[in-house]
Amino acid sequence: MPSSIGLDQLSVYVAGADLPVEVEALSNAVAALGLAVESTVDNDLFALLRAGTPDPDAVGVVCGAGINAVGRRADGATSRFPALGQLSGDWGGGHHLAALALYHACRAEDGRGPSTALTDAVRRHFDRPTVEAVSIAFHLGELPAARLDELCEVLFVVAAAGDEVASRVVRRMADEIEALVRVAATRLGLLDRPYTVVLGGGVLTARHPQLHDDVVARLARMSPAASLTVLSTPPVAGAALLALDALHDGACPPAVETAVRSALPLP
Repeated sequence: MPSSIGLDQLSVYVAGADLPVEVEALSNAVAALGLAVESTVDNDLFALLRAGTPDPDAVGVVCGAGINAVGRRADGATSRFPALGQLSGDWGGGHHLAALALYHACRAEDGRGPSTALTDAVRRHFDRPTVEAVSIAFHLGELPAARLDELCEVLFVVAAAGDEVASRVVRRMADEIEALVRVAATRLGLLDRPYTVVLGGGVLTARHPQLHDDVVARLARMSPAASLTVLSTPPVAGAALLALDALHDGACPPAVETAVRSALPLP
């Protein structure tokens, strides 16, 4: 934008703003840029949550490359997790699921683990004679490390075909999503009240039936008064809406919100 345009409100929502000390450091850095009269910095999951619902009582779960969850309540209270990976007890996300697909394929092939269709699926996916050859190709750099993530989709395909080992991993992913929602909602006193659950990130917006249907059923049993939605607007729209909320005493006008959502469709 032209430098002559002044900003009243700048809202920045980024990955990695998980701990209070990180949020404070990023907030100070953004404020020091002098780009706006007021600035807000926080974790990108709050933008995802706002993109998913205007409901002030809500819990959002993201399962993309990693996994995390946040919750908010109408009085401004929030619930969050450190989201430091295994250091903070996290389980799941696309990277983890892909790694587990290779893990189980390796162990089935050499006899350390139960038989699974993942073995042939992984070998065929990378056009290698064995899963061991796939592992060695990644180790030596013959296969780019980023390609390992492709096995997340392979895992879901194999699970959908009825493979028990792959299905067990998918069920474990559903366990984790249920736990994140349960803890966040309980902390905020929402578990037995109406609230909205927003599911986002590539693993969840893909709506793999085995995972999606399981999660829907679990949440219905756990919080019968809650509603569930899958993200259909990108998180950047949520950041814009949070800035507009701040400029309109906490509630962006409906017509403006509709215009923002129309201008920023999910890719």
